[in-house]
Amino acid sequence: MKYKCLVFDHDDTVVNSTATIHHPCFAEYLRAFYPGETMSLEDYFLLNFDPGFVPMCRERYGMTDEDLEHEARYWQRYVKDHIPTAYPGIREIMEQQKREGGLVCVVSHSFDYNIRRDYQANRLPEPDAVYGWERPEAQRKPHPFPLEDIMSRFSLKPSELLMIDDLKPGYDMAAAVGVDFAAVGWAYDIPQIESFMRRNCPLYFKKVDELAAWLG
Repeated sequence: MKYKCLVFDHDDTVVNSTATIHHPCFAEYLRAFYPGETMSLEDYFLLNFDPGFVPMCRERYGMTDEDLEHEARYWQRYVKDHIPTAYPGIREIMEQQKREGGLVCVVSHSFDYNIRRDYQANRLPEPDAVYGWERPEAQRKPHPFPLEDIMSRFSLKPSELLMIDDLKPGYDMAAAVGVDFAAVGWAYDIPQIESFMRRNCPLYFKKVDELAAWLG
């Protein structure tokens, strides 16, 4: 195996969730609590890419910490009844990593219990560690804490991890601690995001089977 630990983002990297769950939920939330405000799916992807979800909510809608907690509770209720589907080929990558004695970890802006539920529903191997939205903001990506903690917990060097993510916060987190980063673009076709990722990331994969072939 190329890396002792594969660190996966969750939404739009492992499961197809933004287009089918998160954006519809956020659009519904805006209609209910920010009348007149709308956001297209493309803008949702772009603003999650940069500056990220929390800065987007603060800057575009003026959300306070209390507002963000309210939105998160609304989201939790919505996703409770909506389970996304894993991309074909993801399970095989994880299973091979586990067979070879490697680790599979998750760093995501979804909640731990939602991530574990999605893994079970899609028959994915149980992750060795999960860092989700339930953690304090300073312990979520793009802050480097999740990768630093993985390296500490499992006695790994930066060169032994690969971060796999579709958006800029994952790239920023990996760059901060010298961890290799694989950008993936199979969830959408947005030129601005793909251009940035191809320009800044040595590794870019448009299809799951391209990542699988590269990992061997």
